[in-house]
Amino acid sequence: MASKKSKGGYGFGTAPVFLAGISTILGAILFLRFGYAVAHTGVLGSILLILIGHLITIPTALAIAEIATNLKVEGGGEYFMISRSFGPMVGGTIGISLYLSQAISVAFYIIAFSEAFTPLFSWIQSTTGIEPRIWMIGVPAAAILVTIMLTKGADMGVSTLWIVASILGVSLIMFFLGNPPSAESVPFQLFSKVENPDSFFIVFAIIFPAFTGMTAGVGLSGDLKNPRKSIPRGVLYATLTGMAVYILVVIKFGISLTPEQLAADQFAMAKIALWKPIVPIGLAAASISSAIGSILIAPRTMQALANDSIFPVESVNQFLARGRKETNEPINATIVTAVVVFVFVSMGSVNLVAKVISMFFMITYGALCLVSFLEHFAGNPSYRPTFRSKWYFSLIGALACFIMMIQMSTLFAILAFLVIGLIYIGLKRTRGSEYGLSSMIKGVLFQLTRQLRILIQRRQQAITRTNWRPSFITISTHSFDRMAPFELLRWFSHHHGFGTFIHYIQGFLNEETQEESKRVLDKLIKMGEYSRAGIYVDTIISPSFKTAIAQIVQIPGVSGMDNNCILFEFHKNDDSELPDIIEGCHFASIVDFNICVLRSSEHHFGYKRCIHIWLTPGDYRNANLMILLSYILMGHPEWEGCEISLFVAFQEKEINKEVKSLGELINKGRIPISQNNVQKIPWNKQQKTYETLICDHSRDADLVIMGFSLDKLTRQKGSFFKRFAGVKDVLFVRAGQKIIISEDG
Repeated sequence: MASKKSKGGYGFGTAPVFLAGISTILGAILFLRFGYAVAHTGVLGSILLILIGHLITIPTALAIAEIATNLKVEGGGEYFMISRSFGPMVGGTIGISLYLSQAISVAFYIIAFSEAFTPLFSWIQSTTGIEPRIWMIGVPAAAILVTIMLTKGADMGVSTLWIVASILGVSLIMFFLGNPPSAESVPFQLFSKVENPDSFFIVFAIIFPAFTGMTAGVGLSGDLKNPRKSIPRGVLYATLTGMAVYILVVIKFGISLTPEQLAADQFAMAKIALWKPIVPIGLAAASISSAIGSILIAPRTMQALANDSIFPVESVNQFLARGRKETNEPINATIVTAVVVFVFVSMGSVNLVAKVISMFFMITYGALCLVSFLEHFAGNPSYRPTFRSKWYFSLIGALACFIMMIQMSTLFAILAFLVIGLIYIGLKRTRGSEYGLSSMIKGVLFQLTRQLRILIQRRQQAITRTNWRPSFITISTHSFDRMAPFELLRWFSHHHGFGTFIHYIQGFLNEETQEESKRVLDKLIKMGEYSRAGIYVDTIISPSFKTAIAQIVQIPGVSGMDNNCILFEFHKNDDSELPDIIEGCHFASIVDFNICVLRSSEHHFGYKRCIHIWLTPGDYRNANLMILLSYILMGHPEWEGCEISLFVAFQEKEINKEVKSLGELINKGRIPISQNNVQKIPWNKQQKTYETLICDHSRDADLVIMGFSLDKLTRQKGSFFKRFAGVKDVLFVRAGQKIIISEDG
């Protein structure tokens, strides 16, 4: 392996990535806690632990391998790849959690290294009279390790990896070639375990750090000659090799020692090995190599975070980003990491630090798999990895992480989620304009919406008239001075339907009208935000209102379903727009749109407590639509408590039959209209006009809904819309589709 230095790093190949990974994977947990795991969960339980652990680490390894081939990888390892692929806010959030995982891991491995000397503690005490403690070895070991990193850097660290990896390999070979300590054979039992064992998830929390070493070599990204090639290969080779060794070790324990023997001695491996001292030596080698691997990458992650100004104080960023010339060795970041290491080494407990590491790594890997999963769906054109994983692998990895976190410790899992959330919110406040999780989610929603639109269109024929829902288009030239059509569309679209509000700009498409269109659209979007309207807004530029209608009735619905309704509006005291509206109604009728024409007034729907629907012999086709629209309208919170009154105006001899059939329709359709609110109005056309009839009964209604005939409207040139001067806001309705309220009618 070359150690050729360059301005950008050392130019390492794939071997250091694999060595850093495998020496961390086959580390302290394997030597100290795998016997404990087999004792408390059995052989089968331990294999299940290994498989669950790799349900997390293999998807994460695949995600890292994929991300590494998506861009030119520089210093910072996982953080660099995440931040450049998913934006600095997501990258910074995961990067800070990742750094803490790596830094605390150094302390964990040094504590494990110190435990390799526990067989000598009794001898030391009898010789010197001093009772040894783990920290007495750990603190000096940490100091020596930090000194080596500060003076020699990554080149020395990688060279050491070759030596310790060789020792590690010899110790494992001697373990597998060894025999049980007695001539008595141990019956191999898959489920055998000690009495009163620790829970499955406590054991998992303690041994999970064993699975996290696969990414140890990724932190060398800035020192690799070809990161796109070396990172995927090194990470995957180390992960799969480690999993195979783990399973073989568990089986070897199961056929060599009883659960009680495994639980009684954390150095149970030494009882089996050909030469017993090789196990503490192997543990020391594995621990120190893992510590080297972690201390190589933790400062580099911090340096990369500082280079991107992730920390809130710029002077801190400048201090942490500073490195040694030529190789850019992260000197200051190593010093800060050393402080973290000394704090956790002083704790001196492998199990305690293991639980802390497990939670940090779990949240990091879960977040990494989650954003990888989201990126698969977002369809971002700039995300073009040459190595492709599968979206379901990332999803499995994310779910496995979050489920296992909660099972291990619900309280600490919630705290971890809160910490991650607070970090992200903090970064968003200072870097809100940059690509972040919201941009990724928008991409995911875009893809989901696109697929849903296609699905809805393909299944459109399966939508029956009984599950009809409105998809409205509203077009207006008075979007900002007459709010009635916008409000009505907002109410119709609240829950049951979908609405598109279009502002009409008269003229030809040119730079001037296009600029006006952009300004108007910005105002419409803000208007939608302020009113919390669940509608889509847009503009249209066209030479005439007539041509604008011809265009919009042919465009597909934004919701994915075909538009089926159009809403026009004119003011009660201004009928100048009626000719355009009548022409628009003709175009809408050609494509079988349901047509609504709102005649607004200064009343502006009053207190929104009273809707009157008028039905006449000419409204057989319109009746269901009128009733259904009123039902949808009263479903909006602003119309809560509204009462719908139905006025049935028929000749006296027919009225009882019509009221009865209407009552059955309301009951079967489950429309919340009281039978007491269905009023019979005997109507003799020779004695009283329709206009007088409505004005007498609906003068105080907040909204009056009545049907209209397009042919009659055309013949009368819109005079029907001008009548009913005694009432306030009126919605004229013409059904272009046959809509059924219930299966029976």
